[in-house]
Amino acid sequence: MHFGLTETQETIKKSAREFLRAECPMSEVRRLMETETGFAPALWAKFAEQGWTGIIFPEKYDGFGLGMVEMAVALEEMGRVLAPGPFLTTVLLAGTLLDRAASEEQKQKYLRAICRGEAHSTLALLEKSGSWNPDQVQLEAKRSSGGYRLNGEKQFVGDAGVADFLLVAARLEGDLAVFIVPAAAAGLRMALTPALDLTRRLYGVWFDNLALPEENLVARGGRAREAVQAALDVASVGLIAEMVGGIEKLLDLTVAYAKTRKQFNRPIGAFQAVQHQCADMLVLLEGSRSAVYYAAWALNEREPSAQAAVSVAKVYASEAYREVGNKAIQVQGGMGFTWENDTHLYYRRAKGSELAFGDASYHRERIAQTLIDQRRMVGEAGGDSCR
Repeated sequence: MHFGLTETQETIKKSAREFLRAECPMSEVRRLMETETGFAPALWAKFAEQGWTGIIFPEKYDGFGLGMVEMAVALEEMGRVLAPGPFLTTVLLAGTLLDRAASEEQKQKYLRAICRGEAHSTLALLEKSGSWNPDQVQLEAKRSSGGYRLNGEKQFVGDAGVADFLLVAARLEGDLAVFIVPAAAAGLRMALTPALDLTRRLYGVWFDNLALPEENLVARGGRAREAVQAALDVASVGLIAEMVGGIEKLLDLTVAYAKTRKQFNRPIGAFQAVQHQCADMLVLLEGSRSAVYYAAWALNEREPSAQAAVSVAKVYASEAYREVGNKAIQVQGGMGFTWENDTHLYYRRAKGSELAFGDASYHRERIAQTLIDQRRMVGEAGGDSCR
């Protein structure tokens, strides 16, 4: 593992920052916030031109065959500008799931379209329980003549309104299964759900005896579960990288304000209490950055500790982003709450990201379960001598 970015990664970071500064200024983000879908096809096409939509996928599907660290570098810069659009849901969730579990024919049709920037997708997983655990899926799938039928609902499905197709997790004869559902399918209905983060869209999705052909089954059983979990881990790392970019931007905004805002004829940044706040923000930033790049590396190398590393990073960065948002608003005072100030938009993103792909409680439980499983495996291998 390298403790710094390679030349290639530094190039990606620099070009991403320059591109996003020019193509995705805050004025554009605020404009898209007011639209129904929060999505700009022209901006997405430029993301594809940069190669971001295929960065982690094999070249045979028109990807670039790079790794998660390179992906995290680009996503950190997206987080700095609150880049809107279905990148996490399309590329990291749907793309990873297809890459891990789909047939060659499905990959050629759907994954290739994602890599080219020609298709948008999402994973419909959450239900009324609100659990991100794939084992909690209850949406019913039944066999019918020549295929399957879906009945039930999904909640908080990111970017479903702009998806060309959805990957839907369902329960088929007791097994977890994943299906490809075209957005135009008869029996599919969706409605926008209010969200705290104004830069992202969440939807409720309902399936009313929706018919699917046999070839729309992606995977079932253990293969489906492993693919869904892999997609959630990859998307979590992408989200955390975005969070790191947001934390850095909040620190920059706060320091700039502290240098110009004066009290008692002195910039407030000259006061030790404000300096301490900014120093604490910097510590949280660097801790989050270290955690996410290790998690990205561990996922890329298929390390045994990868899932635990993802959960540790998600817990730390979630709390760090929220705390940095609190401190930014404290230092900026009343200005931090005003609509014209961008700070509150990052704070909204922090709160939304904290819940996405599992909150701190969910990931702490996953870390604990990982440790229990590891101890059990050691015990089974060594018997009483290991106690």
